[in-house]
Amino acid sequence: MEGTLYVGFVTSAPDFKLFSKVLNKGDVFVFPQGLIHFQFNIGAVPAIAFAGLSSQNPGLVTVANAVFGSNPPISDDVLAKAFQLDKKTVDRLQAQFSNSS
Repeated sequence: MEGTLYVGFVTSAPDFKLFSKVLNKGDVFVFPQGLIHFQFNIGAVPAIAFAGLSSQNPGLVTVANAVFGSNPPISDDVLAKAFQLDKKTVDRLQAQFSNSS
């Protein structure tokens, strides 16, 4: 509805692939059921968005592997703010869970 959001989701094992996009007013993004996802306001004003859910049973995804081991990595700015960590700690966690072997 208003503002600018950086959004994304991470696929499940073994790939943990990140799909992300910057959304502006009028844009749409679909988060597949059961996958780790995020929304981050990157605009100068508060963002307003609508969300619809299709199920109460999201399935199973290991959060640490998906969040810190996604390919490409989720922005360390997003992870630092979401988990209230410094970027050095985020970088260390991403290195530990990296799936790029």
